[in-house]
Amino acid sequence: MSVVSSYIAPDRRAGEVRTVSHAVVKKDAFALLEGRPVYTDDLAPADALVVRLMRSPHAHARIRSIDVTRAFKTPGIEAIYTYADVPQERYTLAGQSFRELSPYDTLLLDRTLRYVGDEVAIVVGTSVQACDAAIRRIKVDYEVLPAVTDFRESLDNPVVIHDEDDIKAYIPIGEDFSRNLVAHEVSEVGNLDAAFAQADVIVDETYVTQAAQQAMMEPFSSYAYTDEHGRLCVVASTQVPFHVRRMVANALCIPKGQVRVVKPRIGGGFGAKQSGCNEPFAAFAAYMLGRPCKCVYTRDETFACGNTRHQMQMHVRVGARADGTIVAIDLYELSNAGAYGYHAPTTAGLTGHKTLPIYNHALASRFAYDVVYSNTEPAGAFRGYGATQGCFAVESAVNELADRLGMDPCELRLKNMVHEGEVMPQYYGETLNSCRLDDCLTRAMEMVGWADKPLRRDLGDRVRGLGVALTMQGSGISNVDIGTVEIKLDEGGFYVLNIGCTDMGQGCDTILVQFAAEVLECDPSRIVVRGVDTDVSPFDCGAYASSGTYISGRAAVEAARALREKICAEAARAWGVDAVAVEFDGEVLRATGADGAALEMSLAELADRTVGAGLQLGCLTATSSNTQPVSPPPFMAGIAEVDVDKATGKVTVVDYAACVDCGTVANANLARVQAEGGIGQGIGMALFEDVQYSPAGRMRTRNFMQYKIPSRMDVPDIRVDFAPSFEPTGPFGAKSIGEVVINTPAPAIASAVAHATGNYVRTLPVTPEKALFGE
Repeated sequence: MSVVSSYIAPDRRAGEVRTVSHAVVKKDAFALLEGRPVYTDDLAPADALVVRLMRSPHAHARIRSIDVTRAFKTPGIEAIYTYADVPQERYTLAGQSFRELSPYDTLLLDRTLRYVGDEVAIVVGTSVQACDAAIRRIKVDYEVLPAVTDFRESLDNPVVIHDEDDIKAYIPIGEDFSRNLVAHEVSEVGNLDAAFAQADVIVDETYVTQAAQQAMMEPFSSYAYTDEHGRLCVVASTQVPFHVRRMVANALCIPKGQVRVVKPRIGGGFGAKQSGCNEPFAAFAAYMLGRPCKCVYTRDETFACGNTRHQMQMHVRVGARADGTIVAIDLYELSNAGAYGYHAPTTAGLTGHKTLPIYNHALASRFAYDVVYSNTEPAGAFRGYGATQGCFAVESAVNELADRLGMDPCELRLKNMVHEGEVMPQYYGETLNSCRLDDCLTRAMEMVGWADKPLRRDLGDRVRGLGVALTMQGSGISNVDIGTVEIKLDEGGFYVLNIGCTDMGQGCDTILVQFAAEVLECDPSRIVVRGVDTDVSPFDCGAYASSGTYISGRAAVEAARALREKICAEAARAWGVDAVAVEFDGEVLRATGADGAALEMSLAELADRTVGAGLQLGCLTATSSNTQPVSPPPFMAGIAEVDVDKATGKVTVVDYAACVDCGTVANANLARVQAEGGIGQGIGMALFEDVQYSPAGRMRTRNFMQYKIPSRMDVPDIRVDFAPSFEPTGPFGAKSIGEVVINTPAPAIASAVAHATGNYVRTLPVTPEKALFGE
């Protein structure tokens, strides 16, 4: 794979190993294989007190009274806290940059309970068994209130879920809490009525995506203690350590300078850990008692008391001329925030702003959304972050449009898709500087043999169908996300890379090392990378919005460049020559002296010199921060081939071919694994996964027995290729890949089922009953 680099190191000799775009092994790969990394619960002190939470059995209730007298007598109980014992300042658990777009609607403990699982009391004891026994002895008198568990009935419902007078949105998001409305937006381009008047065919349908669980292996975990200076240290399995610092400080009403957050190894997140969870509870207990306290959720709690993907209902109208030219798109979205508004407006915004620009040539488009509260588990971030839901709706409508026009769905897309150099009004007015979406689609077609296969084939006991979908995402949040990297040349000539971005298994530590190694012309093994500690790490927004490679990666490149210049300048100072005369090949510095003599110094010698006695130089260091006014989208085309059993309706994905434009491929292995993993998750959303509630609002799918995720037997040998573009604002031309890869399976599989059976499934998941009989 040929990769164009925006940085050319001086005097690069032929045959030297490059790092960018190569399959560099992850920094922690061997440690993972040997089982050596330790996670949050492994690090907690053996004598840490256990924090458990009493939870509401009602979807909506108010506490009339609560009696903990008997519970206090339970052996091993150290403390019990209720709403009367905690600060009454509202905050948000959304892991977003300050000021957060999500409303401040949460208390550490609230007298009003808004979903089954909402926290009633904090119980601290010497063991889980003691805490659970105490919880059973707490007597609560609940005033059970009417509940709204169907989000489609929430807007303007007489039951107001957040009727408190201290709820607030610091940034206007179209909210009206008295209507259960969390956020509202309308974005319109062109004259929609006039555009639809030119359409010969109009698809007008409603699509529904389910709430889904991130289903990461490590549950929500944290522990906290006070250090020798009386400051709170919170160790947490989180994607957003700097944002958690703010959440804890806000929840406890203490200065942010009193809180330190450390992120150890994370056992997966997929967006779930972009929201805060149990960190404030562990922190509060440790702050009050002055002893280490840990809070580790059970799998039941992780499912029912964390956060899910936002459930959405989307109404789509797409109009086209008889020749397949799309002239108008209208998308309205109703999104379920659940009991609290974490990530509510931002997730909703991506539903349209990262789907409609794919069909940028439409004469007019409109995107509008309402996000509402309901008495269900709060929703939050999940890989794809709203674009996944929007992709299902818009791409399904485009597939139905192709069928009604009698056109090949790939040809329809090739005729209408966005191209490099275009301005995208529905994507915040950004200009598309890099795009090979057309090549992605044609390559995916080649991989699956599209030209040689009909959309439907009868195979006797089963029917085989083909389906396709396109998607785009973003690379960080423009004008918001910040990545900062510090790099130091230490004794002996090795480097220390100090970062604030969060590796949760996706490999951002390795990617940033690759970028720095490319600039410094060294092997990645020479660079040590440090994890996140908010006291010493440079500020970074965290692992979300596909920002690691693009935002933090460019910071790593710029910091390494600055350090390289300092290395050359220090050698020049030692030799008494101009810095521009110094050549550095990553190992040795060379120059020609004033007398014509050849000068040479190894990097190790220079490093030792900078910390030598009496020189008072210290280690050479460089720091760079990066934020961008744009968020260049990666693109992907995915094609699914499925079999539908004629007798049972079982849907089996027999092939999935995908091609991704993520700019320069920073690491071939990690990019491929990201794509394969995301497609696997997308297959799960398409066919199996579905968060379900009883009529009373209790989650039924609270473990892996009731909530099915795909096993290896459910996923075919996924085939992935890349069509690298060059993004001029990215590090070495790179864009993101983390989220875009999850979006295409649901619409592609639904279309393949429709081609196989004639039944369009517009409500996920695609169950056997829907495949055979429709909805």
